[in-house]
Amino acid sequence: MFRFAHIYYFYLLALIPVLAGLLILFLIWKKKTLAKYGEWNVIRQLMPDYSIGKSILKFIILILAISSLIVALAGPQTGSRLEKVKRKGIDLMICLDVSNSMMAQDIKPNRLERAKQAIVRLIDNLEGDRIGIIVFAGKAYTQLPITTDYAAAKMFTASISTNIVPTQGTAISAAIEMAANSFGESKHNKAIVVITDGEDHEGSVLEQADAALKKNITLYTIGMGLPEGAPIPVFSGDIQTGYRKDRDGQTIMSKLDETLLQKVAGVGKGMYVRATTSETGLKKIFDDISKIQKSEIEEKQFSDYENRFQYFVALALFLLILDLFIFERKTKWLQRFKPFEK
Repeated sequence: MFRFAHIYYFYLLALIPVLAGLLILFLIWKKKTLAKYGEWNVIRQLMPDYSIGKSILKFIILILAISSLIVALAGPQTGSRLEKVKRKGIDLMICLDVSNSMMAQDIKPNRLERAKQAIVRLIDNLEGDRIGIIVFAGKAYTQLPITTDYAAAKMFTASISTNIVPTQGTAISAAIEMAANSFGESKHNKAIVVITDGEDHEGSVLEQADAALKKNITLYTIGMGLPEGAPIPVFSGDIQTGYRKDRDGQTIMSKLDETLLQKVAGVGKGMYVRATTSETGLKKIFDDISKIQKSEIEEKQFSDYENRFQYFVALALFLLILDLFIFERKTKWLQRFKPFEK
């Protein structure tokens, strides 16, 4: 397998047509300047050793050397072997609520940030398990397909915000349905963790929880927030300008719906935990998830890549050295070599 580690360096290839254009302009300028001193044919006789072809050849060699250096910078690599990796684990999908109500600050710094911190801690404790992330508000979207790439999982978690789902709401049932379908035909043991404040705006969440259970998927829920609720802040850039209000001008209080989340976890044969200001409850759920029997996961991947940039650097050096030994005057022995003359 062949790849480039830093493909953005190929943008430097745009310099080549620019250099070619400059060469053409230089040759035109040079010819016009010499034309001031007389007819071109006469001037050529005064410079019998000058070779336009040699100048063009030197330019082509220089361009090839620059191109080789750019390819070297792009980091060409080859995969040395295809390796099978066997692990034992379960398939885990995280469904994270990113609606505006998750910005409430009854859990510091806010519900969403605390949930993201909890997911990162969960990822740090994974060993051989596969994880995926679904975000939802008014609609559900796959943020990260199921994978064993924990670094990617952390990166995608860090990028989550309330702006990534344009439709507001809390479509818990849509998130559970999407998560259940994301496992595909996997025969591994599966679990779904829903992290939300529980303010569901649909009515089929329990039906989706039951449908997931029929697929042998255990369902866990984490309630973000406090039962007494908190106002939803409004920001202009990074500055808070107030709180969301309803049509009557009253401040909207976002309250945790523990009853619904308890029912969802009950139907899904899992566990419900409420996050507090001191803990998210994720450890309790993870301890329970760790009890799920883990099955063997086999993956194929290129486990090792070797750098090949040195070949292109060597080619560039050879071309640059070759350029030093090519002069712009004509080669005398070639001038004497005239095979078609008698």
